[in-house]
Amino acid sequence: MEKKIRVLVVDDSAVVRQSLSSILESDPDIEVMGTAADPIIAVKKIMKEIPDVITLDIEMPRMDGLTFLRKIMSQHPIPVVVISSLTTEGTEVAMKALEYGASEIIGKPAMNAAQFINESKILLCDAVKAASHVKLKRRKIATAPPMPAVKPKYSADVMIDKAPSFKRIIDTEKIIVLGASTGGTEAIRQFLKRLPDKMPGIAIVQHMPEGFTKSFANSLNNICGLEVKEAEHGDKLYQGRVLVAPGNKHMLLKRVGKEYSVDVKEGPLVNRHRPSVDVLFRSAARYAGNNATAIILTGMGNDGAKGLLELKESGAHTIAQDEASSVVFGMPKEAIKLDAANQILSLEKIAPYIISKLG
Repeated sequence: MEKKIRVLVVDDSAVVRQSLSSILESDPDIEVMGTAADPIIAVKKIMKEIPDVITLDIEMPRMDGLTFLRKIMSQHPIPVVVISSLTTEGTEVAMKALEYGASEIIGKPAMNAAQFINESKILLCDAVKAASHVKLKRRKIATAPPMPAVKPKYSADVMIDKAPSFKRIIDTEKIIVLGASTGGTEAIRQFLKRLPDKMPGIAIVQHMPEGFTKSFANSLNNICGLEVKEAEHGDKLYQGRVLVAPGNKHMLLKRVGKEYSVDVKEGPLVNRHRPSVDVLFRSAARYAGNNATAIILTGMGNDGAKGLLELKESGAHTIAQDEASSVVFGMPKEAIKLDAANQILSLEKIAPYIISKLG
């Protein structure tokens, strides 16, 4: 029997601590080693016993979560999952937490309808498992089995049918599709910063909760020459524009004539995620085919692996991030195992390679 992932839950609300503990303990691979009402108490517990993962609220008494996070990452890095309420201020602070070294962000779990409770269990437990695999280093201050209660595990079939056979699509505007999860926010940031503003349209799925993707897109828009925005249903995708799938919605690429656009849709979790990389990749295989370049970056699990293979089979050029530069070598590894990647490249080499092919 493998060692359980030991978690310290840090939140100033007793109700939330109890709810999070209950959800985490429902997974056979996770053990809650303790809880703390604020970072000061958490520090005392960590001095006695180091957890594998910390779940952290941002707004707490005596020491705010960001200050605690920065101290942890600069002194003794421990994987941290930030659990934040979906407010405008909360999303901005949570994005800052990613910059300071948090491994994952999720919204506070819903505790009402059974469907949302089950989805919250999936998202929280998967986030903790992903965080436990993260490779950490000190920062200067400046696949787990499905839980028995949750089924079925949907594939991209629930959102878009797989084409019975791929045929070459007439050459037209080029397109780039990209998928990432744990560690992906920083990887995407580094990738986009290296691109000129005349690149083909880029559609991105980053596993991230509803509300946070808009702040993420805005932050990307501020640091690169491309126009970056959170996708809305019907948005056009064209040269120099980047569309980020909104949290809690699937994003599919569509094409009418020579123009690309995106559909933003409700739907069940696909590969335990919404948005799902496989959904975007399958739609790109269908509507862009050999005009697409697809990239799968760091992340836990296998979302995007089958979709990348479908893209390769449709004539698209496919790229997987290598193990050495991945924060978590899960999604790229699964794609590579399927022989879905034409190229396996380090993060720093992906942008120059893309520019040489499409720039």
